Amino acid sequence: MANPTATLETSLGTITVELFTDVMPETAGNFIKLAKSGFYDGLHFHRVINDFMIQFGCPYSKDPNSRRAGTGNGPDGCIQDEHPDNAKISNEPGTLSMANTGAPNSGSCQFFINTRDNSYLDWFSPGPSKHPVFGKVTEGMDVVNNIQTTPTDRGDRPQTPVQMVKVTINE
Repeated sequence: MANPTATLETSLGTITVELFTDVMPETAGNFIKLAKSGFYDGLHFHRVINDFMIQFGCPYSKDPNSRRAGTGNGPDGCIQDEHPDNAKISNEPGTLSMANTGAPNSGSCQFFINTRDNSYLDWFSPGPSKHPVFGKVTEGMDVVNNIQTTPTDRGDRPQTPVQMVKVTINE
């Protein structure tokens, strides 16, 4: 059975991602559940760092000027870290990864798309930062690149808000 995909309709264009439910069922399943509930619709990319990543999913980012953006969890709280031996997928450009606070089991609803090779964030690499990959962009890297080059303020928030209009799961 093929993995599901998600269509991310943003204010700058559409991105399609494959969700790795075959090897990351908990993390990908959490994203799917939140997307199907409409949780992501209307949120804004609240953290954009050129040549690193673009991040979304904070419930406080409905207001793109919120100073709390980046601090919120989803309606169901945090999920357990998922580190299966058969899913050593690196944080390469175009991969979708679980954001967290840096503490174990602190991922919830926030995710980021890598725009460069960030293998030091891999859960199986040495060091403290662990961000499991649970999907990959299959179409729309041009949109990802446009978002990553959006001018930002000192807090890494886009000066012109970039909205996640709608996330649709295609099973």
